[in-house]
Amino acid sequence: MRDVTVSRFVPRSPPTVARMLTPEAMVEYEGSFEVRNARERDGDTLVTVGGGGVEFVLRFEETDDGLRYEQAGEAGPFDAMETVVAVEPAEGGSTVTARSSVSLGLPAPALTDRVAAWKRRGELERALDALAADC
Repeated sequence: MRDVTVSRFVPRSPPTVARMLTPEAMVEYEGSFEVRNARERDGDTLVTVGGGGVEFVLRFEETDDGLRYEQAGEAGPFDAMETVVAVEPAEGGSTVTARSSVSLGLPAPALTDRVAAWKRRGELERALDALAADC
């Protein structure tokens, strides 16, 4: 597993930012997949996403300060992927931090997981840039 962390300042209050961080918005902000379906189950939101010939489910849950989500099941580009997005107060707005752990589960994980983390960092940077632009 490789970990990546990305942070951005946004000029909005934490409650305003938290309302913007819906599961569907996070998928759209990341830009790699399209939302195909979203449904509630046992307090979680299951979002079916697809693109590039792949379709899989992300399981989202609200946390006290943002969102946590992971690839659910065996289908999907990762062997394992978990992301936590936290919103904290900052002078004049909020700091949003996205932390993600990824693994492809392939041979030579030192190389393959590094590539997965590099791609994941790009998705998270794109997501937080889009969120900041919406603010």
